[in-house]
Amino acid sequence: MKVLQVGAEIYPLIKTGGLADVLGALPQALCSQGADLRLLLPGLPGIIDAVLHAKKVCQIGPVFGAASVTLMRAQMPYTRVPAYVIDAPFLYRRGGGPYQDRHGAEWADNLQRFGLLGWVAAQLAQGQLDPDWHAAVVHAHDWHAAMSCAYLHAHPAGEAASVFTVHNLAFQGLFPHDDWSLLGLSSRYMSPSALEFHGQLSFMKAGLKFADRVTTVSPTYAREIATAEFGVGLEGVIRGRGADVSGILNGIDARVWDPATDSALPQGYSATQLQGKAVCKVALQQHFGLAAEPQTPLLGVVSRLTSQKGLDLVLSVLPEVIRMGGQLVVQGTGEPSLEAAFRMAAGAHPGRVGVLLGYDEIGAHRLIAGADMILVPSRFEPCGLTQMYGLRYGTIPIVRRVGGLADTVRDVGHGDSAAALGNGFVFDAAQPPALQDAIARAFDLYRKRQAWVELMQQGMGENLSWDGPAKQYMALYEHVVSEHGDARRKDFD
Repeated sequence: MKVLQVGAEIYPLIKTGGLADVLGALPQALCSQGADLRLLLPGLPGIIDAVLHAKKVCQIGPVFGAASVTLMRAQMPYTRVPAYVIDAPFLYRRGGGPYQDRHGAEWADNLQRFGLLGWVAAQLAQGQLDPDWHAAVVHAHDWHAAMSCAYLHAHPAGEAASVFTVHNLAFQGLFPHDDWSLLGLSSRYMSPSALEFHGQLSFMKAGLKFADRVTTVSPTYAREIATAEFGVGLEGVIRGRGADVSGILNGIDARVWDPATDSALPQGYSATQLQGKAVCKVALQQHFGLAAEPQTPLLGVVSRLTSQKGLDLVLSVLPEVIRMGGQLVVQGTGEPSLEAAFRMAAGAHPGRVGVLLGYDEIGAHRLIAGADMILVPSRFEPCGLTQMYGLRYGTIPIVRRVGGLADTVRDVGHGDSAAALGNGFVFDAAQPPALQDAIARAFDLYRKRQAWVELMQQGMGENLSWDGPAKQYMALYEHVVSEHGDARRKDFD
């Protein structure tokens, strides 16, 4: 099965969130399942400067505002997964992030930057750019790659099928409607039955409308986005696809996230040799300037600091956490108001609250290893990887029952034998009392050492790898290729 995976970021070269972790790990798992797989990535500095053995495949004429575009074939460092990289210096070689400049403003030419990514994917998949390889399936990830589905649809003679994965429906890739001519598609693709979305162009809608199959990163999220509460205005489009929409739960890279071998940790540990976790906790308390209290329950947060992630709920319950004898460490960056609030909380509770504002991958590993519990109180969460990292590291998740959190964390209930019933603590309402109750239950069990150790060991023993999800994707690819054709080619007007 020849598979082209298309995305805008990949761990460890470029990362703004969980999408990069998926692109870094899923292709390896698919290759292990026998896929003849290639990646397609934009030539961002962190990518094009890191790939190995890059060779020119072809020169592409002036397109999408770039005078020079070269398709390169290379290998990914660390994994040796084959990759195509689009070298378009005018569009990709710049400072800042993959989607925004250094000041947090969206790049003004993102339509061209990611339109090019989708267009090259479609051309490459159909054998137009590399005569030595073409794809049976294009798997496009999130809005940045979604236009590949529209470009494939626009050329119905093509043999490549398409799968589109929604990683977060809230980020849709919206652009001025009057810029449609820059995409090189016929005007019929600018109608409400295609890319038009409330007077704008939606790249996300391109994937939802024109992919042969749509997946999300958890089964619960696939059901949620068909509702008005979670559909962000696209629930009608999603309901219209019916059974074509499904959820495949993300995995984690068990080689990167392994407490026994993690070089970022001051001492490794395992489910049967837990002494190293206590060392990690002491080191974390010291690093954040917290009181060195080994028996104090230590809560951790590694997250974007946004209301979507429920971090305002954490602030609301913080006084009660302190009253119950807990500590809190927070790492992340996001909304200025939340950043300021957490800074103030650290100042108001010295020795009890520690905050690091910024992105730090090594620090994330150390925080998850050193904390006793990891908080993920999201208002919505397509999948969430942090709670799975917590399980892997014996750091018990406290989560809201939503999206992938509901699919990965089972509430332990109450009582000394709680470990036999679940792997974490779950609450329902996005309200401070509900979160506070879950934390109180966690603190109660934490003080019953044997039950807590059993709970840690249960989570650490779960199979959270990409092996199972990769098998599901391979089965989906086989299915979509077998039925590819008439359904995608039919007129959408």
